[in-house]
Amino acid sequence: MTDWKAIGLGAILNVVLTVVLAIAVFPLFFFGPVLGGFLAAYMSRGDDEKDGAVDGALSGVLGGLIIGVLFIAGFGVFTAIFGLIFSKMGLAVTITMLVGIFVTILTIIVDAVLGAIGGVLGYLVAKNEDQVIEN
Repeated sequence: MTDWKAIGLGAILNVVLTVVLAIAVFPLFFFGPVLGGFLAAYMSRGDDEKDGAVDGALSGVLGGLIIGVLFIAGFGVFTAIFGLIFSKMGLAVTITMLVGIFVTILTIIVDAVLGAIGGVLGYLVAKNEDQVIEN
């Protein structure tokens, strides 16, 4: 069963870590979706690996959507610069929006895959922790 609070927390962790790591040390940006998916699956405590992967992927999709919206909103500055350079504001806005939509879709796909990987890892850790407690 899907725990939306866990998925929301995983998505927030995903966004924060991805943005911070992309700014600080760009090659490590992929830790955001993996850890977000891990947190979502760990907190959900699903029945099998599939549940962990689904929870992680949902966390990744939600986080990727938030990152994409932030990316598109940040493009307002670039739209103004393109408008000054080309003096055809309509073309600049169209190009900027198309690039923003492409990056958003790409971010959602990458975050979903990495979140699913983190979700499976989170499920496995939670399952092993439960087995250790039982023994």
